[in-house]
Amino acid sequence: MRSQRKSEAGVTDMASTTFGFDRSWRNIQLQAALSLVALMAATAPLLFAQNAIPAQAPVFPPSSTISGVTPGTESTLTHDELGDLQMVRKHFQAALQEYMQVSPKSASIWNKIGIAQQQMFVTEEAKKSYETALKLDPKNADVMNNMGSIYYSLKQFSNAEHMYRRALKIKPKSALIYKNLGTDLLAQDKFKKGWDCYQTALSIDPEVFERIGQLRIGEPTPTQKRGAMNYYLAKSYARVGMPDRAVGYLRMAIDEGFTDRKKVLADKEFASLHGLSAFEQLISEQQIQ
Repeated sequence: MRSQRKSEAGVTDMASTTFGFDRSWRNIQLQAALSLVALMAATAPLLFAQNAIPAQAPVFPPSSTISGVTPGTESTLTHDELGDLQMVRKHFQAALQEYMQVSPKSASIWNKIGIAQQQMFVTEEAKKSYETALKLDPKNADVMNNMGSIYYSLKQFSNAEHMYRRALKIKPKSALIYKNLGTDLLAQDKFKKGWDCYQTALSIDPEVFERIGQLRIGEPTPTQKRGAMNYYLAKSYARVGMPDRAVGYLRMAIDEGFTDRKKVLADKEFASLHGLSAFEQLISEQQIQ
């Protein structure tokens, strides 16, 4: 399980299923892909899976109009909508080609172009696309968040912090932006401020760290900093009364060498975990070692 968790955070992740299209399954799988778009838009908070570390997440809003498309009518979709469908399939190059055919290109389209480029690790091009989007819409908090994720991936943590804080002035109730800002602050060893952001994110949306219906950016942070992120996330989950997730992230923080049995037992934030079988097992394992 440990290796599985770590592998999830180093890759992009938009949906739990990758859709293939051979002849015999084309209609069935197309319907599934279209249904997934509707599901992501309407019930994304119900989809979650624990990640080894809280990866940065850009904001991607798929077009709502394609949720009603049925197999055989894909040709009626606009380039924008086809691009969104390809993003759901995780065919990022195909999505980019569709978005590039939209004319004129709005800030929303340039934002989507940037996301597709970012998922293909064409970082500098993605940065230029986000910059273009911000020129067209200077107060677009989603684009600011996405630009922040670019700076984070480049390890320009102070620039990322600046973009996230700008975005929060426009969208002060965004759990996703607070999550990204918290991770960025922890990468700068600003542990108390990062933890505060994690707690705020969880108070707005308890599932913000777990949801798989959002794109993710590979982490540039070293193991020690990843351990810190998981440790403070464990503290956050313990504080909001989600002990199972607290223990899960605490285990990863220990595995990554950030903390140990003595420090965990001395931390008052974990007092509520005492007596929980999963927590006691974790502590027992560390004592044996």
